[in-house]
Amino acid sequence: MQPLDLQPLQVALLQTATHWHDAAANRAMFSEQLKNLQQGVQLAVLPEMFSTGFTMASTEVAETMQGPTVDWLRQQAAAHNMVLCGSVVIRAAEGYFNRFMAVYPNGELVHYDKRHLFRMAGEHEHYAAGVARPTFEVGGWRILPLVCYDLRFPVWSRNRRDYDAIVTVANWPAARRMAWNRLLCARAIENQAYMVGVNIVGEDGNGVTYSGGSAVYAPDGETLVEVFDEARMVHVQLDGAQLNDYREAFPAWRDADEFELTK
Repeated sequence: MQPLDLQPLQVALLQTATHWHDAAANRAMFSEQLKNLQQGVQLAVLPEMFSTGFTMASTEVAETMQGPTVDWLRQQAAAHNMVLCGSVVIRAAEGYFNRFMAVYPNGELVHYDKRHLFRMAGEHEHYAAGVARPTFEVGGWRILPLVCYDLRFPVWSRNRRDYDAIVTVANWPAARRMAWNRLLCARAIENQAYMVGVNIVGEDGNGVTYSGGSAVYAPDGETLVEVFDEARMVHVQLDGAQLNDYREAFPAWRDADEFELTK
């Protein structure tokens, strides 16, 4: 990978419980939390389905891309002059999607539809799977978005020399807490990229409990932060010089297998 002139990237992770099927209450809650951002934050990350909780009631709670939650994302990104991301239940012409959105202060956005749908909860019966694998940029950093269950499928997220950090948003249950953090760390190591993962805490409307574990791991697997069992905002700086130095000193990426995804 060619060394990149990456300045430090200031990231905020918002780990909290969410209000079940109450988008207005969640927007109000996150509006208050975002007021506590440290100065200079360039990227703030909300959880998966942050406006509703992880729900299979797609036909009941879905919004369009012109709906109030997307409008709110744009307003907050502009108000805080940063990129704001998280996933939302979206209704489009092609169906219902668990859609990750990265929204810029000028109102532009990049979206990614969750590729791997969690069949153990029947997600594949209520949502359509995404087919595209976009990246988005913040301050020159190339970022790959993932949503929850995507984390278990390393081929999909394999670094093709096209990103510097992964952002994963989730509703990952406490019962599989160990897998969440180990998979986050593994994806960082194998892709020689920073990993940012944001989960929720508390109990959702289905009675599923969550213990957080929101975390940031460095490209060599070093734990920069891990937060369990509490609602909390965490601020972390990603170091571009450290990323370049590590890739140069330990260029495992040069020996990666070449491949193409066929479907």
